[in-house]
Amino acid sequence: MNPTSSSPIEAPPTTTDALRGVSRDKAGTPSPLTELSRIDAGLPPGCETVGLPVVWDAWTAGGPPVEQLAANYDLLTVDHADLGDAVAAGCLVPVDELVGAAALERWRAGAIGPAFAAYQRAGRAWAVPYHVSAQMSAVRADLTTAAPLPTTWDDVVTSAVPLTVCLGGEHALLTLSALCLSEGERLGEGAEFVSREGGVRALERLAELVARSDPRLWHRGPRTVLEALAQGDGPVYCPLIPGCATATRSGRHPLAFGAPPAARGVLAGTGLAVSRRRAHDPLIREALRDHLVRLLADPVQCGLFPVTGAQPAARAAWADARAGRRWGGFYRATLDTVETAWILPNHPGFPAFQHAASELLRAALVEHRAPAAVVNDLNRLYRQGSCT
Repeated sequence: MNPTSSSPIEAPPTTTDALRGVSRDKAGTPSPLTELSRIDAGLPPGCETVGLPVVWDAWTAGGPPVEQLAANYDLLTVDHADLGDAVAAGCLVPVDELVGAAALERWRAGAIGPAFAAYQRAGRAWAVPYHVSAQMSAVRADLTTAAPLPTTWDDVVTSAVPLTVCLGGEHALLTLSALCLSEGERLGEGAEFVSREGGVRALERLAELVARSDPRLWHRGPRTVLEALAQGDGPVYCPLIPGCATATRSGRHPLAFGAPPAARGVLAGTGLAVSRRRAHDPLIREALRDHLVRLLADPVQCGLFPVTGAQPAARAAWADARAGRRWGGFYRATLDTVETAWILPNHPGFPAFQHAASELLRAALVEHRAPAAVVNDLNRLYRQGSCT
């Protein structure tokens, strides 16, 4: 896959020789999408399993909005929180239009936890889950038997284990959300994102965690934090971070993942969506359907995904001890955490709120602002974002 630049994306040439796709897989690493494309490229004529191959580009976090990407690509990975804006823009094809309700229901019934529900909007499915994860705890694997890990937030705050939180990008709001959930909050269900009382308690807890965290890392993103944990010359534990199977084998010290302390995590990962740009063409439409059907097929979900360290939609792959053996038992160890993960709202305007709220939280933590004032500002941003 070729990384795209940060400048506006130029539209690829229109051709029926290949589909164009853009994903958030790290460039240069194996993934189910790139591996399937490699297999397609090596098949002799007449042996193809899909109507047209896909040429994939890479998209890093913070790239263009879905509606801009959909104007230039046929297949694209999306966050479930982005669906409200994308559906409002009319740039995606509902999945059930391509594969039918029966296939969709079969996939949903075999999926792990809320993987499919996350991509529902207005009674339609707008993507299939591609990379499934959730907030989990991460720790250096060699320390998991040395001492008991914290099981409550009080334990985390008082523990002597060197730790850091992960508040880069949108993860500031995601971490606060998990802390609010542990307070019994029902987030984003009304005109405000969080109640004053629950929000204040969660912010006080977040400030305690930041005070315990490595000052070089708490404001950084998941990749940087996981790499630092694996290096072993700083913090060794993060209580809330999206789980990553391949981190169990990378770096100087492999990592282990498990349930976060006394809380539900927030669902993470991405889905694979279909743009409208060429879906009216019968040949293109059939090829798009082929790729979705193959991606959700059992041999790909339970075979190819685990081999590459990807995190599939099929619950059977997570429950299979053999599938995760290569990755330190990651899938079985984190299955329950993914099953119970909380789904972010996907109202129109939510991505803008998520970005602004995370910026607000990081600034407030640096400036030691009063939690009650921060909750007021957070809810004001939510109302301004028209998140309904």
